[in-house]
Amino acid sequence: MNQHPVWPHVDRLLPRFHALSDAVWATPETCYAEHASVALHIEELQHHGFRIKRNVADIPTAVVGEWGDDGPVIAFLGEYDALAALSQEADLDRRSPIEDGANGHGCGHNLLGSAAMLAATAVRDWLAETGTKARVRYVGCPAEEGGSAKTFMVKAGVFDDVDVAITWHPAAIANTMRSSSLAAARVDFTFGGKASHAAASPHLGRSALDAVELMNVGVNYLREHMSDQARIHYAYLDAGGISPNVVQATAKVRYVVREPQTRAMVALIERVKQVAEGAALMTETNMQCQIVSVASELMPNGPLCDAMQRNLDLLGPPQFDQEDRTYASRMQATLSEEDILAAYVMAGMRETQRKPLADFIVPPSATVVDLSGSTDVGDVSWVVPTVQMWGANYAIGTPFHSWQMVAQGKSGPAIKGMLHAAQVMAATGVDVILDADLRARAKHDLEERVGPSGYVSPLPADAKPPIEEMARQK
Repeated sequence: MNQHPVWPHVDRLLPRFHALSDAVWATPETCYAEHASVALHIEELQHHGFRIKRNVADIPTAVVGEWGDDGPVIAFLGEYDALAALSQEADLDRRSPIEDGANGHGCGHNLLGSAAMLAATAVRDWLAETGTKARVRYVGCPAEEGGSAKTFMVKAGVFDDVDVAITWHPAAIANTMRSSSLAAARVDFTFGGKASHAAASPHLGRSALDAVELMNVGVNYLREHMSDQARIHYAYLDAGGISPNVVQATAKVRYVVREPQTRAMVALIERVKQVAEGAALMTETNMQCQIVSVASELMPNGPLCDAMQRNLDLLGPPQFDQEDRTYASRMQATLSEEDILAAYVMAGMRETQRKPLADFIVPPSATVVDLSGSTDVGDVSWVVPTVQMWGANYAIGTPFHSWQMVAQGKSGPAIKGMLHAAQVMAATGVDVILDADLRARAKHDLEERVGPSGYVSPLPADAKPPIEEMARQK
């Protein structure tokens, strides 16, 4: 196997970042509450001599570490937020929470942030060794799961001087991410009515809970008249209390509205608002609407994807051994056939042989499948040429946001896949630094894709990160 000059630096640094990943896994914190996790990341940045900026974009759990004083700016994007109610013992092939109702890293962000910082640090070491001029940054981004911190960070100008952004996401099959994603918004609808005795004077009450339920019915009828790619989901935040003999005076529901393009998403939100206004009219209640967070669709970058693919091909797949395959087979036995086949579909491939781990690289000729999910990396990709990859960290078929993903988060395959992703990202970062023509082509590709109107933030002008709103829901 040919060696990229940055890879020895990645290999040498792995033990520290393996420890960082495990430490973040053991401290799972959700949206905008990642105080212990960001402290661990700051401590590691300090150890490696990065200049550190805290409280980035007025977000207490966002951080930027930078090294270098001149040259192109390459940013590695990391995340470290967990998911609620996914606590799970490590390496166990059955559901067993460490603590009932507690959080867990069900999307692999403990690995995501650690590998991104590992790549950034390896590039820093290569810059110092070679005397090459560039600035390398690690951007610690909280609240990807529901808070869309990167969208607020873009709005605050955090990425204004960045030439290229590089990141990844843990998964089951390694490949370059050439697809787009769904634009998404979280919107809260709060209804206010009038309390009364539900038996003695129901006619005097105006039920906010009735308003929410009528809204849900209306949105369900709306589904027939949305695009096939649109998605709408909801969850009750406040059902008005636990007393059925009291007419509920308040109720609150959170909707997630998704469309392939931001403009279509904004238009669909307006239609959902009209349904909410109709529900309020029918129940003689009042309604308030608040956009909590927004993420634009991903803007893939052709030249950068090609550069990343070259490094994937040069490196080859992760070096899994028989112990890794045995471990993954045990975990894969907890999954359904549908889960396993879905992993291949997501990678644009067909299953030709049942394997527990992806000891192969997806070829660039594979079918490009747009993501059915959403990510706030999308907003970064509208203002900076951005490239990312899927990692090979879990048994093939492991669903995102599942206890199985949490269970595998400290495993041998997870760490080997993390190292593999860091090697690819670091190599791509070095290539971008050395090749001014690649940077120019990446910038031109972005300009062609976004068009003359450029990026327009989907956030309302007065929107602020929903830090307090999320904290109240813990």
